[in-house]
Amino acid sequence: MKVLYFDCYAGISGDMTVGALLDLGVPLELLRESLALLPIPCSSYTIQQEETARRGLRATKFSVRTEEHQPHRHYSGIVAMIEQSSLPEGVRERSRRIFSRLAGAEAKVHGIDTGQVHFHEVGGLDSIVDIVGTAVCLHHLAIGELWASPLPLGGGFVDTAHGRLPVPAPATAELLQGLRVHAELGQGERVTPTGAAIVASLASGFGPPPGFSVEQVGCGAGDRDFPDAPNILRLFLGELGVPCAGDVIEVMETHIDDMNPEVLGFLMERLMEAGALDAAFSPLQMKKNRPGVRLTVLSTPEFLPVLARLVLAETTAIGVRHYPVRRLKLERSLEERQTSLGKVRVKVIHDVGGPGRVVPEYEECRRIALEKRLPLLEVYRIIERETGTP
Repeated sequence: MKVLYFDCYAGISGDMTVGALLDLGVPLELLRESLALLPIPCSSYTIQQEETARRGLRATKFSVRTEEHQPHRHYSGIVAMIEQSSLPEGVRERSRRIFSRLAGAEAKVHGIDTGQVHFHEVGGLDSIVDIVGTAVCLHHLAIGELWASPLPLGGGFVDTAHGRLPVPAPATAELLQGLRVHAELGQGERVTPTGAAIVASLASGFGPPPGFSVEQVGCGAGDRDFPDAPNILRLFLGELGVPCAGDVIEVMETHIDDMNPEVLGFLMERLMEAGALDAAFSPLQMKKNRPGVRLTVLSTPEFLPVLARLVLAETTAIGVRHYPVRRLKLERSLEERQTSLGKVRVKVIHDVGGPGRVVPEYEECRRIALEKRLPLLEVYRIIERETGTP
């Protein structure tokens, strides 16, 4: 599977992203022909790429030149524009995801509904080109998974259509929630709303790169040349080292030895309802020879704060610890299969190098066992036999 790692040490913007993708070998003419499929007059803009340097390092600069007067566009109009095009579904889907993330951030910042969002800079023609252009390039390169490094916060102020705003700009700050950031660089806008939306909506994980073999490196230049680091986005293109998907999740733990154990079952239910990927209790022998339990919760980064508050509210714990871990996952899907017991939902797990496995879902088997008045084990055996489970 093709993997793309975004090395955002200096930051990221829409034009830096497209520039780096072009640097990886995506033909500019392909991008131009794809953008022409949008219901926008081709005469209203031109795109170009050129080789440039930032602090002595070579990179590709992508730029969009538009007519002087361009209309601002609402979120619904942009989505309709993408849907009306004959771009491949994969391109349209990625474009929609990025604009949806942007619209959500703008709506929260301005206290309005998503449908009322009236884009300014991000709704400009150049940003539409950057976002759809990014999706076109990713589709052309057949990228299966995207990862990103921590993003620099930057500092100071930036002038926008809303006036002078602090860096990171409010919409950017909203988009950075759940992402990993650092403050190792100085003043300046290092991450734009478009750049933040691209990685926030498309990246499978943030942190060090996954284990993969690097085949190419693409470099995209930003407009400014900062004094503390070359203003370049680097993209590492390669092949995933293992034939299965991976991501980064959070592991949260705490030890409990002074609580009524009846509460633990209730806590487990609430954690799963609140978005935990999994939760488990394991026995411990704690200080003063008291028996206790270790609570372990698996979570995606965005759900961690909610789950931590839940643990602290529902238990006697006075603190939790958490840390990121990488995981590798076999592909899986839920399918409906016809059996002598009726239609049954099963989990199909695609093994590495094998034919795959069909695993009956417990809740389905439980439902059928009660309806048919059959032993649960017999229901499992029938489904396994008739769905081809080894």
